[in-house]
Amino acid sequence: MRKDLNELKTLGKTVEASKDYDPNMLEAFSNAHPSRDYWVTFTAPEFTTLCPKTGQPDFATLTIRYIPGAKLVESKSLKLYLFGFRNHGDFHEDVINVIYNDLFKLLKPKYLEVYGKFAARGGISIDPFVNGGTGAKYKALASKRFDAWAGVRD
Repeated sequence: MRKDLNELKTLGKTVEASKDYDPNMLEAFSNAHPSRDYWVTFTAPEFTTLCPKTGQPDFATLTIRYIPGAKLVESKSLKLYLFGFRNHGDFHEDVINVIYNDLFKLLKPKYLEVYGKFAARGGISIDPFVNGGTGAKYKALASKRFDAWAGVRD
């Protein structure tokens, strides 16, 4: 059995979801293939957060995609972390950047992107996207994917 898995606090246990955003819910474990580039994608089709002004819920499909370095995020801890945003008031753009920052700090991945496809409210949707990479190769990937996402043409 892998010794690093003994350090995980939520996997295989009943854990109450946080009542508010809490980055301490996130847990990571060792990547068994750190020298290989591969994608890990999480999709949360029922992500919710609150408008900081009105307190009304905002619904989104949240996509987190990364190329891991030495660590991987444990999926149950990610789910519990994301549940914490249900009672957290912040603008869409802020929420996506907070999630990016927390995951980047925890994982130190080669590349990471977070995209929120928020449901329209008042006839308009807001779909923030943030990404970044470490090292020249992954910074170039981040620039290319950002430009492609934004529809930028050379």
